[in-house]
Amino acid sequence: MGAIQSNRKPSYDASGDVDFDHFQILRAIGRGAFGKVCIVQKKDTKAMYAMKYMNKYACIKKDAVRNVLRELEILKFLEHPFLVNLWFAFQDEEDMFMVVDLLLGGDIRYHLQQVTKFDEPRVKLYLCELGLALGYLRSKKVIHRDLKPDNLLLDEKGHVHLTDFNIATILEDGKLATSMSGTKPYMAPEIFSTASEETQGYSFGVDWWSLGVCIYEILRAKRPYEIHANTSLSEVRQIFASESVNYPTTWSRDMIHVLHRLLQQDPKKRLDSLEALKQESLLTDVDWEAVEAVNVQPSFVPPKDHLNCDPTYELEEMIIEAKPLHKKKKRLKKLSSKMESEEEMDPTQISLEEIKKDFKLYNRERLLITQRQTKTNANPAQENSEEKTAEMSVADAKPS
Repeated sequence: MGAIQSNRKPSYDASGDVDFDHFQILRAIGRGAFGKVCIVQKKDTKAMYAMKYMNKYACIKKDAVRNVLRELEILKFLEHPFLVNLWFAFQDEEDMFMVVDLLLGGDIRYHLQQVTKFDEPRVKLYLCELGLALGYLRSKKVIHRDLKPDNLLLDEKGHVHLTDFNIATILEDGKLATSMSGTKPYMAPEIFSTASEETQGYSFGVDWWSLGVCIYEILRAKRPYEIHANTSLSEVRQIFASESVNYPTTWSRDMIHVLHRLLQQDPKKRLDSLEALKQESLLTDVDWEAVEAVNVQPSFVPPKDHLNCDPTYELEEMIIEAKPLHKKKKRLKKLSSKMESEEEMDPTQISLEEIKKDFKLYNRERLLITQRQTKTNANPAQENSEEKTAEMSVADAKPS
């Protein structure tokens, strides 16, 4: 994609570290506990991304800084076709920024709320794609711990991608996780039994339970168990002890069999690996190499005549938001002057300084270019083709 030529000098250093000034903010498309998600365009390559920004003060107030830093460290070493991958990370005095793949198909929760009908062939592909994502995470020793429809994003072609690693953790061999982390309706029984000290901990199987809950909900528009955010721990235990999952008779026997194995309350009996998933009769006809290469066409393609998200996000950013992103430059100038005039640092200021030190810059674009240059130096005969590939992958990495 070509840029319009201009004699005017850019307001950023294209050769330096990537920061807020390298991006054109287009519109808000989502929100989280500490900030929002915007569509942005990188000014030099014209590539489109999603920019997630998290307010430092809000993170400090809610003791969430550690989660943000852990999410960044995990995302840095992950790259998979069915994850939402990190491209850039940087910060300023107010916010921490993560720039990731732009997926314009909306999340599964949005489509459920639109009363979209999900048939078995469509859900079967989601099961395969998410199974590949979980298999990859297992190879990297990562437990996601928050797999739910809100965190399953569709791209413009209809493929599903797992996002939001805010409460993910790395689990070393032989170790167990012990914290009660996740969204209650999607949490595996062993997380609750760990919280009540009945078991010593849990492992990667919790993500496969969550996958089972999601697939069931996508097919039926309701979850297998009536568990909600305000359901107490004792009530959850009672539900698991007294209720069984009801499978509609209209579902195929093979689909029911997969879900029955995913929703085993005993983690030792649960389907909890990509290898086991591939053995299911429902999936014996799947070309797994084609799925992983993103060469299997989904039966549902999200509409392109509108953004698949809540339209109020942008209004909130422009009208309700106390510190809108489009007025950041002016605000940061005032903040910088105020900080320079303060001689002693209060606890919040100390925390801000720690974030400044610990939230590391990241630039996947630069890493890819460096890798290609290394390959080219090793094999000069491929120099021309490698340069063309590098230009295309950076400029066209995101849908425009």
